[in-house]
Amino acid sequence: MNRKFYLILLFILSFFTGKAQIGGETTYQFLELTNSARMAALGGNQVALSDTSDLNLPFHNPALLHQGMNNMVLVNYVNYFIDINYGYASYARSYNGIGNFALGMHYINYGEFKEATELGELTGNFFNAAEYALNMIYSNKYKRLSYGANLKPVFSVFESYRSFGLAADLGMSFSAKDSLTHVALVARNIGGQITTYYEDGSREPIPFNLQAGISTKLKYAPVMLSLTMQHLTNWDLGWSEEENQQTLENWYERRESFAKQIMRHAVLGVEILPSQNFTLRAGYNYQRRQELKYDERLSTVGFSMGFGLKVKRFRLDFATSRFHLAGSSNLFSLAINLNERF
Repeated sequence: MNRKFYLILLFILSFFTGKAQIGGETTYQFLELTNSARMAALGGNQVALSDTSDLNLPFHNPALLHQGMNNMVLVNYVNYFIDINYGYASYARSYNGIGNFALGMHYINYGEFKEATELGELTGNFFNAAEYALNMIYSNKYKRLSYGANLKPVFSVFESYRSFGLAADLGMSFSAKDSLTHVALVARNIGGQITTYYEDGSREPIPFNLQAGISTKLKYAPVMLSLTMQHLTNWDLGWSEEENQQTLENWYERRESFAKQIMRHAVLGVEILPSQNFTLRAGYNYQRRQELKYDERLSTVGFSMGFGLKVKRFRLDFATSRFHLAGSSNLFSLAINLNERF
């Protein structure tokens, strides 16, 4: 009972101390990128899924790390845009009476750049830019309540500018008695910069994100429905923090309906499971659609889809997410269960 009390207390403290921003207002933005093909197919983020064999889940909610992931290896690769690539690798281990542990590395490589002077003259030199986050995850369970934490040291380098930071995720998940429905609460990226990119620079905030989710599997149909509500500490996602702090003279003209404001927080996903070894997925992210759509041609911006395939010890997932008319992002995930002999 004491463990439940302390965990809830930590969530309450993180709710009041976390400062929520939307894209472009924080550093270490790569922490918000999903590297899981399954998650990408379900709209980009789901925090209440109940699959105990998918090692991708603890990246989004550390409470979803379970004994079923013991001795599993995961490798993700994302072909983002232009020469930008990112990915994730992880390994999990469980110990009776102690809990579940996972170690992972999340990275993004922005490619190679030509160096130029402040006047735009090329110097003939090249430089790289990349960011890394180590994921150290722990979880345990008390009856039907699962809880977990993810400690994430972050290293970011852009040419000669370097920054080190420390972030943490706190998560909990509660399952119904029939195990068909799960609800979850997650506070992601609690923390900040330890060192700035240049000497005597001001410390920038990192993308704190308070999320709540629910998933349910239909009792008489092979369908899983999931919903995650993001950025719960920031109501108006249609405007930047700076705009929200300005005078409210034109608030009436620019305001959105209540339904649209709710939808900006929602990420919807559906999985169809015709068999235990094959899954079809689709998702919808309204906020992404509103931010990246082209009014004259909406296309399928904000929609995503994919599939999952299990073959013996191997689990392969693929997804494609539509970000803009300029193109889509493709994601690949491969997991190997090392508990079985080759």
